[in-house]
Amino acid sequence: MKNLALFDLDHTLLPIDSDHEWGEFLVRTGAVDPVEFKRRNDEFYAQYQAGTLDPVEYLEFALGTLARFPRKELDAMHAQFMAEVIEPAILPRARELLRQHLDAGDLVAIITATNRFVTAPIARALGVEHLIAAVPEEDADGNLTGKLVGVPTSGAGKVTHTHAWLAQVGTPLDGFGRSHFYSDSHNDIPLLSVVTHPVATNPNAVLATHATRLGWPLLHLFND
Repeated sequence: MKNLALFDLDHTLLPIDSDHEWGEFLVRTGAVDPVEFKRRNDEFYAQYQAGTLDPVEYLEFALGTLARFPRKELDAMHAQFMAEVIEPAILPRARELLRQHLDAGDLVAIITATNRFVTAPIARALGVEHLIAAVPEEDADGNLTGKLVGVPTSGAGKVTHTHAWLAQVGTPLDGFGRSHFYSDSHNDIPLLSVVTHPVATNPNAVLATHATRLGWPLLHLFND
């Protein structure tokens, strides 16, 4: 039977948070107000780390920021972001782990709470075809409106989105020989709990404690 391998992105495959780094990039390049935007971006990131983030409130902030710019300008900014921030952060051990699953013929997907605008080019750079991410609404010209399509891809929402994606693929979660999910965060315990092979990857303290208690393996990709 075919196996499934799901991966969180930030602090799992990347040693950084791409969403927060995108905000830092906007501040650094002068695209947004350097004081007020950084204050709110840092505030939301602290809430995420503490497990208290309201994903809808954050996505409205993040997508509202994207909606200020024409799509052509956004795409040029993102290309610079990839070159300066993301590509140097893609480390060999993450690529090797993905390659192991891809070479084995597993169905591989990245599932992340970060929006698709930020993460789609990252998934391509990692060689992963399938991406489950928060979907920004676009107008007829491809510009972002600042609104979210559907529900956030975070917490229990990752379970909902995984089942919906697998329904499109044509194989339910229990139709795979093994289902893996790699994540660093306790926010992902709902999805980690429904796969057959959860792996706490570069785990934060809360997830490490939870994983150890349940006997889940711990994987550290970025430690020498």
